[in-house]
Amino acid sequence: MTQPQPSAPTQQPTSGVRTIEDSVRTDFHGAMTYGRYLDLDRLLNAQHPVSVPEHHDEMLFIIQHQTSELWLKLMLHELREARARLAADDLGMALKCLARVKAIQKQLTDQWTVLATLTPREYAQFRGDLGNASGFQSYQYRAVEFILGNKHRGMLKVFSSEPEAQALLEGLLEEPTVYDEFLRAVARAGYGVPEDILTRDVSEPWTFHDDLLPVFRRIYEEEGTPWGLYESCEALVDVEDNFQFWRFRHLRTVQRTIGFKRGTGGSSGVDFLKRALDLTFFPELYAVRTEIGA
Repeated sequence: MTQPQPSAPTQQPTSGVRTIEDSVRTDFHGAMTYGRYLDLDRLLNAQHPVSVPEHHDEMLFIIQHQTSELWLKLMLHELREARARLAADDLGMALKCLARVKAIQKQLTDQWTVLATLTPREYAQFRGDLGNASGFQSYQYRAVEFILGNKHRGMLKVFSSEPEAQALLEGLLEEPTVYDEFLRAVARAGYGVPEDILTRDVSEPWTFHDDLLPVFRRIYEEEGTPWGLYESCEALVDVEDNFQFWRFRHLRTVQRTIGFKRGTGGSSGVDFLKRALDLTFFPELYAVRTEIGA
């Protein structure tokens, strides 16, 4: 079957200037504009380098982290909606939200490529001006970890000087995770999720539950498994894989930029980031793969 071809231009351009069509509005006095809708005046004036004299590459460093925070805000927004949809047994919309989360994660991971253009010498010239500022203090990153299951009550004290951030994390600490709501949906679908898991203290970090393996093995091996349950398992694995890719790219970018120096926030730096690679959100979804077909 012949593919449709793009239509040819009506005339050859004679210059690099494009004529503004008569129908395009050019007077926006008192009207909504692109800049007003996006609040660009504030957004584009939110970069405040602190190095004196201002170092050229500090703008890159600031924008890299500001855009990451915007993506984290959207990721948290989507994870909350996915959790709500799972609680309502709306697996289709939950999967839609998780698909968007995965696309956001790709953007966040790819951004490390931009920061990696910052050489060790360039960063060293303004790193001292950051004081104790560190990505470790990103409350939105912690919020995403909390809603996925890596809860840590001790992290709340890091945000004692930021009441709104601390309140957000306290709320997520006491609320079910995405995984909790998924397991409740699995139970309602007729799979034997143990009662002690369904009624667990959700403020505690998730720990491995061996008795979930038969549940997931049944989901993966039975021909009659509802597609939404199977696909949800795989989507959660995708989210965790992507999170680990992000952590690894973070570690490697830090290592190539500052080597094994201590972090600005006081951590051991690369060694501290390496330990994050041992964290897991959905361990049973990985462990069950050893059991399938055995």
